[in-house]
Amino acid sequence: MLGTLREDVRTIQERDPAARTGLEIVLCYPGLHALWLYRVAHRLWLADFKLLARLLSQFARWLTGVEIHPGARIGPRFFIDHGMGVVIGETAEVGADVTLYHGVTLGGVSLSHGKRHPTLEDGVVVGAGAKVLGAIIVGKDTRVGANAVVVKDVGPGMIVVGVPGKPVERQDRPEEDHRPNLRHDLLPDIVSERLDRVLDRLDAIECVVRSSNGTPRLAQQDPDYTI
Repeated sequence: MLGTLREDVRTIQERDPAARTGLEIVLCYPGLHALWLYRVAHRLWLADFKLLARLLSQFARWLTGVEIHPGARIGPRFFIDHGMGVVIGETAEVGADVTLYHGVTLGGVSLSHGKRHPTLEDGVVVGAGAKVLGAIIVGKDTRVGANAVVVKDVGPGMIVVGVPGKPVERQDRPEEDHRPNLRHDLLPDIVSERLDRVLDRLDAIECVVRSSNGTPRLAQQDPDYTI
């Protein structure tokens, strides 16, 4: 248990440049406090002390602003940066080396009692405000952009942006590099890219119209019309 606590502190030191000392991390990081309280609540949940587990998780929510259901399954080296507003549902599964930013929801879209929350595989990074909803799988080393809404399975190593979230490219990473990729400033802007394609298409159409014999019918009817 002591080894796990030390590993949690080292994880934050590796992923947050603002973390100066271990003492500062232990005292000032609500994501860490929420994770430690979750681990106790999860033990109680597995031991069938479910009401006590829920009470402890509610206390953690009040204390940290992070709501983790004690039934969720979370792997090693999990990091919640800033923490406020994070929600992790009962049947969510989180792999190793996963990073969540503030405002992230791992939520359900079903009233059934079975699996209804997402599974995040190892090395996934979910940006601030993003929502991952339903019993879907987000593949290993995938990055979910800030404020994206993911409702379908995502393969490994993808970058997901938009509403609804769409995988837009695969990222290649060295096999020996197990650190999460936190560079959200490098995410593609799919809206801008598609607008550029539309404008390029319009430019091509205008060139065809100008080079064709005669002028467009609308131009014949309205002398003030310009292309």
